[in-house]
Amino acid sequence: MNTMLLMINMKLHDFMSRDEGQDLVEYALVVALIAFGAVAGMKTLATALNNEFLSISSTLAATV
Repeated sequence: MNTMLLMINMKLHDFMSRDEGQDLVEYALVVALIAFGAVAGMKTLATALNNEFLSISSTLAATV
């Protein structure tokens, strides 16, 4: 009985100390964070570009 408990304890300790899949999860979180930042930045950039093109078109319309 003690041997079986010791083996279970060793296997559980071995399972808990593994970190092979941890790197994949960390990379996925980094990629998700970069994607979120890119989407948020593109929204701001698109709004700024739209405003500049509207300004240019109104200036051209006024001079012509």
